[in-house]
Amino acid sequence: MPNERTRQWASTMGGHELDEVVLAHRESTARLAPAHPHHREMREHQERQFLAEGSTLATGAGKRERPEEPDPYRTCFEKDRDRIVHSTAFRRLAGKTQVVVYPKDHQRTRLTHALEVAQVATSVARAVGANVTLAEAIALGHDCGHGPGGHASETAFDPYLPSGYDHGPWGADIALRPLNLCEETLDGIRNHSWSRPAPQTVEGEIVSWADRIAYCAHDLEDALHAGIVTVEQIPPSVTSIAGSTRSQQLHTYITAMIDTITTHQVIGMDQLTAQGLRELRAFNYDQIYTRDEAVAQSDAVVVILRALVDYLIDNPAQVPGAHKDPPSFLAAIETPVWRAIEYVSGMTDRFAFEQAETLLGYDLTRIPAGIGRGA
Repeated sequence: MPNERTRQWASTMGGHELDEVVLAHRESTARLAPAHPHHREMREHQERQFLAEGSTLATGAGKRERPEEPDPYRTCFEKDRDRIVHSTAFRRLAGKTQVVVYPKDHQRTRLTHALEVAQVATSVARAVGANVTLAEAIALGHDCGHGPGGHASETAFDPYLPSGYDHGPWGADIALRPLNLCEETLDGIRNHSWSRPAPQTVEGEIVSWADRIAYCAHDLEDALHAGIVTVEQIPPSVTSIAGSTRSQQLHTYITAMIDTITTHQVIGMDQLTAQGLRELRAFNYDQIYTRDEAVAQSDAVVVILRALVDYLIDNPAQVPGAHKDPPSFLAAIETPVWRAIEYVSGMTDRFAFEQAETLLGYDLTRIPAGIGRGA
């Protein structure tokens, strides 16, 4: 039998009638008097009026691979942002590694990382008059090409693809391609890494910086909470410029970007603050990303993922959606290889390790701590 709380919740099924409308709350006093709906064209006009010169303007349905009709209320980049948030690739980021494989409750995942990148990117974009919505869409989607186990998955998949596996292009051109996103959104996702060509928009450039700012600060915070490093170990070259906490560091780096863009009209950071960020990243690299335990985890992930790919290449019927063929620009890849990589790259950490146990007989209690049941 339903309890009282359940019955109370069920009683709200129809809302509350007021004249010719239905309200959520019987005692609601909220009122709004718009002269007319804020249609897409109005907001596009406002962008042309108020965004800074050089920002990316939304226009109609946007430049998409498959033409669409414009939305009456949302700009093209607002539609992109919404599509990414509702996509399977984005939801799966909740189960994918940021730094610690198979994370516990309070450590970052790729999903929380994407949200934090979006916070940094929109803070900068809003302050300098760039297109906030485009920056947010790129930031939310920028890591949708990551496989299980973080960057270890790129190492795992590299040998199977002629040009290697890069999570940026994979996210834009494979994981998110079915969403028919705008050219500018996909470009920012494809090229957010500093090792890639420069994005074609200022918003893409802002996300490139936001990604580095966010992960440098929050990866350190996670490592401090996990006892991997201590505050005393953080170099003075970092703390003297940006402090020792995530909050202090984000404030410093975001402010430096805003000041630099305003003063120099380029997307960057002054040399002193950039040097502090560089020192923080180098510290994280030495003390967090390449410590012995992290390397052991990464090596184990590579072995497991390659074994899964090899198994699925030999057993293609076990790949869901086995009818799919690779896109034309990947036609040189053998179809069973493509299907296996697409499937495994979309797995969460947990599902990949469970599949390794189920399909390959891996004993997850014998692999490095932090992975599967070894956590």
